[in-house]
Amino acid sequence: MIVIIMGVSGCGKSTLGTLLSEKLGWPLYEGDDFHPPENIDKMAHGEALTDQDRFPWLQELHQATVKARRSSSDAIVVCSALKRLYRQILLHGRQALTSSSEREALPQSLPGVYFLFLNGDYELIHQRMVARSGHYMRADMLQSQFSALEPPGAEERVWTVDIRRDIGDIVTEVVNLLSLRAPP
Repeated sequence: MIVIIMGVSGCGKSTLGTLLSEKLGWPLYEGDDFHPPENIDKMAHGEALTDQDRFPWLQELHQATVKARRSSSDAIVVCSALKRLYRQILLHGRQALTSSSEREALPQSLPGVYFLFLNGDYELIHQRMVARSGHYMRADMLQSQFSALEPPGAEERVWTVDIRRDIGDIVTEVVNLLSLRAPP
């Protein structure tokens, strides 16, 4: 099983991914580690990434997902995956960048790959971002993340988790969801 933890910056993807990786013993592919230096520099200077900035990064994460699927190992991938197109790139790589009619023919999900959408409101996440230190993504860029967000649909094999609760409760909920092996 591959679980892609997604959501806007500051929603807790990295924290949850790390805790799940430790609890389950699954490898963690942290999306921030796959960004090229120029992307990190742009975000650190308050510039939102464009689709063109994101495509190579998403392709790298796609390759990590393919590698895990081929080895039949479970894995956790942490990636904002804000737009449906980004999620399609994670699933299908460069095929998702073809013409819109060809892209429409691609499956919306793949066997054994699930999205976990960390859902929360702007005010809560903004407070979290203001309180954290050492991250290149600035709190004043959060609105650009919400503007780009296209919440996933059920056809994308997604679990939606409300992030207002304690992280320990969220970990317990997600471990229980993973045992079901299929979103509702």
